[in-house]
Amino acid sequence: MAQDGKFDNVGSTATNVVDGFTMVAVGDLMMRRPVTTNQRNGFQPIVEKLRNADVTFGNLETNIFDIRAFKGSPQVNGDSYHVASPDLGPELKAMGFNILSYANNHTFDWGLEGMRETGRVLDQNGIIYAGVGEDLARAGAARYLETTRGRVALVAFAATFPPMARAGDPAGEAPGRPGLAALRLAHSVVIRPEMLTSLKQIRKELPDPLCCENEDQVVIAGTTFKSGEKVGYSFEPDARDVNEILRNVRGGKQYSDFLIVSNHGHEPGEWSQEPPDYEQSFARALIDAGADAYVGHGPHRLRGIEIYKRRPIFYSLGHFVFDNLQSVQGADYYARYNKDPRVDTVAELLVESMKDWARVDALEKEPPNREAFYQSIYTASRFEQNQLVELKLFPVGLGYSERLANRGVPRLAAQPEAEAILAHLQKLSRPFGTDITIENGVGIINVAK
Repeated sequence: MAQDGKFDNVGSTATNVVDGFTMVAVGDLMMRRPVTTNQRNGFQPIVEKLRNADVTFGNLETNIFDIRAFKGSPQVNGDSYHVASPDLGPELKAMGFNILSYANNHTFDWGLEGMRETGRVLDQNGIIYAGVGEDLARAGAARYLETTRGRVALVAFAATFPPMARAGDPAGEAPGRPGLAALRLAHSVVIRPEMLTSLKQIRKELPDPLCCENEDQVVIAGTTFKSGEKVGYSFEPDARDVNEILRNVRGGKQYSDFLIVSNHGHEPGEWSQEPPDYEQSFARALIDAGADAYVGHGPHRLRGIEIYKRRPIFYSLGHFVFDNLQSVQGADYYARYNKDPRVDTVAELLVESMKDWARVDALEKEPPNREAFYQSIYTASRFEQNQLVELKLFPVGLGYSERLANRGVPRLAAQPEAEAILAHLQKLSRPFGTDITIENGVGIINVAK
C-alpha cells in the first residue's frame, strides 16, 4: 500500500499472469447436441488443445434446457429457435470450455425463462459466463475464472440483439429489466454529396419537410443518410453504453490478472468480410482500458486479426460449432420460406433457407462463398513476461459437404483446405498490419513485429 493510503497499481492495465499462460479463443458455438461422443467426426484432436489451455473461451449462441418440461415460450418472430438439451452443459465442460459469452441475438430466443435456465445449467457445470443478468449492472459486470496462472475476467456484450433483450437498470419505482448487456449502434448510410442533394429534394416533397435534416444529412423513412467520400454503412456507438462498458473493463481488470472482452455483432452484415467502421477504434479503446484480448463474433465468417499493444484483436472468429441439426423451428420460420411444417421436414426447410447464402454468394466478387461459413480457426495465444509472445491459428473445417447428421462439427482442416483458409485470413488481416506466416498448415503471427 502506498504511503498516502491508496493501493498501488489499482488502475494498472498491465497483463499480470504467470509465464506460460495460454488462451484458446473460438467463435460461435451454435450447438444442439454433444459432439465428443462420436469418434468418427475427427473432433478429438481439437478437444485436447481446448482442454490444455488455462482459459478456453467461446460464444454460446444457444439456450440450454429440457424442452419437454420448459414452462416458457419462444420470443423470436420469423427466425429459428436455438435450444439444446441439458446434457450440453457437461459436454461444454468436457470440451474444455471454462468461460463463455452469453450475450448475443439468440440469448432471448426463449425469453427470460430460457436465459435463466441456460445460466442455471452453466452454473451447475462450473462454467463462468458473462453478458446477461437480472438488470444492466449485473449483465455488464465482469465475471471471473480462477486459474493456476492468474485470475481471468470476462466482459461481454452484444451489438446485435432484439430490442427487448437489452437489460435495463431500475429507475425510481420501475424495477430493472433482465436481459443482456448491449452496445447500441446508430445506423446511417454514407452517400456521395450529389446523392445527398437528390435525397434532400425528395425529402422536401414528403410530408413534414423540416424534420430531421441538416446540411450534412437527411432522414427518410427512419434511415439517416449522410455525406461522405465512400458509399457504405456507418455505425455510431451510443456514448452511454461505451462509457458503461469501459467502466466495466476498468473495474474487471482491477480485480483480475487477465481480461477478455467479447462483442457479438453482425454489422455491417453477414455478407461483409470487413468489420464495421466503429469497431477498430472501439476495440483499441477497450485494450487501452485494460482488456488483454478482444474477441469479436457474430457474422458467421472470419474477419481480420490485429495486434495492438501486444494484445490480440479478433474481429470475427466465425463458427466453431455450427450444428445445423436444429430440430426446433417455429411456424413463422416455415412461412418465411413458403414451407409447411405438416409436410416439410426441418432438413428440407434448412436447405431452402441456405438459398439465402446463395444470394449472398452472388454479391461476392471473389471467394469465399457459402462454404466460408463452414471454414474457421481456433486460436492459441501464449504469454511470457506479461506479453503476448506467440499466436497460432489452427484452421478447422465444419464439414460443409457432410450430411446434416455430421455437418457443423469442427475437425482439423486437411492441408489444401487449411492453406486456403489461412491464405484468405492473411488477406483479411493485412489491412491491420498483421503478418501471418503459414507453416505446415498452421498460421503464425509475428506478434513482436
